[in-house]
Parts: sequence; C-alpha cells; structure tokens
Amino acid sequence: MTPFDFDEILIRDAHVLRRALTAKGRLSDRQRARLESSKAAYARRDASVPRIDFPRELPIAKHIDEIVALLRSHQVVIVAGETGSGKTTQLPKACLRAGLGRRGMIGHTQPRRLPARAVAERIANELKTPFGGVVGYAVRFTERYGDDTLVKVMTDGLLLAEIRTDRDLRNYEVLIIDEAHERSLNVDFLIGYVKTLLRRRPDLKLIVTSATIDIEAFRAHFDGAPVVAVGGRGYPVDVLYREQNEGFEYALRGCLEEIARAGASGPRDILVFLSGEREILDTSRWLKREYGDRYDILPLYARLPAREQRRIFSPGPRQRVVLATNVAETSITVPNIGYVVDPGSARISRYSFRSKIQRLPIEPISQASAEQRKGRCGRIAPGTCYRLYSAADFEGRPPYTDPELKRTNLASVVLQMRAFRLGKTEDFPFIDPPDPRVIKDAELTLRELGALDGERLTQVGRTMARLPVDPRLARMLVAAHRLGCVKEMLIIVSALSIQDPRERPLDRQQAADLKHRQHADSKSDFMTFVNLWNALETTRRDMTRSGFRRMLEKSFLSPSRVAEWRAVHRQLLLAVKRQGMRVNARGADYASVHRALLSGSLSF
Repeated sequence: MTPFDFDEILIRDAHVLRRALTAKGRLSDRQRARLESSKAAYARRDASVPRIDFPRELPIAKHIDEIVALLRSHQVVIVAGETGSGKTTQLPKACLRAGLGRRGMIGHTQPRRLPARAVAERIANELKTPFGGVVGYAVRFTERYGDDTLVKVMTDGLLLAEIRTDRDLRNYEVLIIDEAHERSLNVDFLIGYVKTLLRRRPDLKLIVTSATIDIEAFRAHFDGAPVVAVGGRGYPVDVLYREQNEGFEYALRGCLEEIARAGASGPRDILVFLSGEREILDTSRWLKREYGDRYDILPLYARLPAREQRRIFSPGPRQRVVLATNVAETSITVPNIGYVVDPGSARISRYSFRSKIQRLPIEPISQASAEQRKGRCGRIAPGTCYRLYSAADFEGRPPYTDPELKRTNLASVVLQMRAFRLGKTEDFPFIDPPDPRVIKDAELTLRELGALDGERLTQVGRTMARLPVDPRLARMLVAAHRLGCVKEMLIIVSALSIQDPRERPLDRQQAADLKHRQHADSKSDFMTFVNLWNALETTRRDMTRSGFRRMLEKSFLSPSRVAEWRAVHRQLLLAVKRQGMRVNARGADYASVHRALLSGSLSF
C-alpha cells in the first residue's frame, strides 16, 4: 500500500484509514475491503461526471478558467458576481471541471428552500442528468440525493445541522456558500465554523459568493483569499430621484403618470417596494380606487396565499403594478419588470437587549439593498428605477445592511455553540463579532431558562439544544414533559415555528374570519391551535389527499402551511421521543399547558 492510494478514495474513508495506518502500521482485512470499495466508488463517481458546458451568454463564462485555476491552487476563493451573472448555477460545474466532487460531494448552500430546489433542477437540466442523481438537493423534510451524488444543493440550515453528527463534514470535498451578503445567522455561523474547519481539513475547498458581497471584509476574514469579480448581464437602468415631499402616495402618483406619458414597449410592469403587509394592503386599496381601470394591482408578501402568489409569475394583457415587501429584492424574481419604485425603507428586525424585545422598525435600507432593488428591472431590457429620496440621502446610507448577528437575540447561537463545544462566543471567528453586551444578555436568557448553570450547560440545556426550535420554544417542550402535556405543546410549538396557516384573502376577510372562529377557544389563542389541529387530523383520516386540500382551501387554510405544520410536528415528535419524553395519551388540562408556555416566556 502506498500513500498515492489516498488520492483515489473518498475523503471520509481516507480519514479513517489514515488513522488505522498511524495506529497499527497496517490495515486489517476489513479495512482493506473498505479501501477497495472506496476506490471503486471514486472510479464510479469519476465516470459519472457528465459533459460540462458553460453558456457563453453568461458573464461568468469568461471567468471559468480563472476560477478553475484558483480552485486548484487555493483553499478559499471569493466570487463577487452581480445579479444575473450565472454564478449560482455555474460554480458547481466549475468545481467539476477542476476535478472536484469525486472524493466527496460539492455542497452548495442556499438561504431558502425554494431556491435550493430550483437551483438543483437548473444545474441537473444543464448537465442533462436526471434530477436527484448526479445533482441532488436537500431541504427541511425533503431530500433527493444518493451515494453517487456529486453536487448537493441544500439550505444553509441543513448543512449546519449536519455538523452535529459530522463535525469535520467528511462527506464534502467542496462547500459553496451562496448569497453570503444576506449575513443571516446561519451564514455567519457557517463561515466562522468553516474557517476553523479549514485548518483541520486542508483538503476541503471553500467558495464564498454573493451579488453584493463586502469583498474586503470576506477577504480579510479568509487571510487574503483571491477574489474573482464578475459583472452582470443586466441592461442599463436609469435612476431617477423623486423625494417624498408631499407624501408617498403623491410621489407614487407622479411616477405612475410619468411612466404612462413615456409609454412602454417590452417589459412594462411596475414593481413597488413597501415595508410590510399593512402598507401593501393600504396602497393596494388606494391604487384600485384611483387606477383600477388602468392597471392590475397585485400584492406580494409572505402570508399571501400560494394561489395569489402564482399570479405574479403569469403576466397578463394589462400593465401590472406589483406591490412587494423585500421578498422581491433577492428571493423572488418577478418577471416582465420594466420599472421599479423604491421608497428606500424596509422593516428590519432588531433586538434590544435592554427591553428584551425583538422589534420590526421601518428603517432606511442600505446602498447594497437599493442596488439589489434597482436590479429587479433591466434584466431583459433597459429599465427605470425611481428612488423616492434624494441622491445625497443615498450617498449617506451605509454600504451594507447590518448582519443579523448584530440585531437579533443570540440565545440560540450561544446554546448551539455550547452544545457543539466550540468555546466562548466572544472567541469564535465571526466576520463581525457581536456586541459583548448582547452575548451576556443571551447567556442571561439561557440561565433564566435553566439551560446554563454559570458557564456549564445543564441537562435541560443539552435537551433544549437537541430540539430544532428556538430556545424558548424548546424550554416549553422540556417543561411539558414534566407537566404531562407534551401532546398539546408539540401542536402549539410547531404552529409557532411556522407562518400562521390561516389565510385572510383581501376580498374575503369576513368570510375567512367566520370560518376560523369555528375553532377559536374563548380563553386562549394557544388552545385555538390545538382545536384546529385536532379537527384537521380527524377530517384528514376520512378524506383523500385532493379532497383534504379542497377542504382546507374552502376553510381559508393554506395547504402548504398546514403541510409544513404537520412536517414540523412530525420532526419535533421524533426529537422528543429520542430524548425519552413521554407523549400523553389523554388531553392535558388548561393550567398545565399554560404553565409549560410560561416556562419559556420568562423576561416577557
């Protein structure tokens, strides 16, 4: 046996076999069999690599040779690619071109479930391979990949969950962390963790990429890693500044009248960004009253029923005005947009460690967010972006949005770091370390919940860390075990972990309220969830899948969110059973349920 044998076996096997050789100086028959099996798997994976082509029209195509060379010579590569450059779909193919993906998978993260599946399907289609084979994906509750999958697209949260069972991520030869500019807790935690992992895994490659990435911050974090800057393929966009001196409605009216006078050819729909659902509903009513004969007015926000969301992707004969939250900034691309109206504000979640309240104030957006909004038009033809603020205001804004790490309660981060034995939070290599006062507040919260005793993680804390929900919700489940109401608390906690499954369509709000009232509990909104769950489970057993879906729609309940509610419930049920918690067969009393709820609601 020679050292060169390790070049043609899977990374996870090389790790085990190297340890065996170090310990004994030779391999057992069983280990030799594992070596041969691993070499056969490597050969099979290498033979399965399909023909790789790069669409010439994508700006990233002319950078592929440079990226491949950097991947072969560097452990970390940073790709700053503008929207529409093709970075998300072409980088995994560049890894395959560089000879990677044979000894372990190319793990490709996305911040949300919908893009994860869409990206995987797109890459599989371009490689002309069956979806779920060479290219697979994994999101919460759903996965399609196998032992010979070369590219695995997944949510960043799912990759984090894998660290619990595989601290060195031995199944991966490459990690691609996409949309890093969002600086979510998951992304910042992943980037910090992988920085420490790279020292233990010199064979692991990392690509960090985004449209509006803070290049210097990421380059410094990864010790001067090389950067590839890729332009977009957008058409020119005229930026016009119109201040809201006489109010938003007056400014919006001026934009609409100017668009009408100019006429439109090609993409002609109008995307208006607003701060939240209430603002969208108010503006929608005003526009329908003032311009209902001229435009189709379409709202777009997270709680909108899926059927109404789908209307956004099917342009009709009339010009449309789409009213959207910042979900349309990066997560969803609305087609046929020729004009963007940007008021320059958004609801941004912020936590106050003094008041212990997570708020959603309306704040001015960063320059990076404004550029992302501008990029929603000009994708297939020249466009126009109206900014309802001055050019001086834009220049005075911060370049990037504060990372979530600096504006949220860190109790879940601290809890998981203690559970993973990653040391003190203040010593962890975050790109932007959090305020020490916020860390102390998170530790205080965990002590109040009984998860920490001084600096030590308690048995309650270890149990909480194994439950895939917010620490406060996890504490409720732990208390429910003692109080004999796990059954009810599973229903309530899973409901609190998702968007409300109840829907209120704009044109049928009273009818929806009447249907929802059938399950209401006069004393507790929490027990309303229990009543609704029990009614749905009883009905579901006696109906076909399509019949159950029709019943949900008639009852103003979202089928997709009810399915997610059941999936989260199932995941939590398995988790509590693994922790030895008993699920009560009989219904628990009102007092026990609410005592369990209070155990996770301290400091409120």
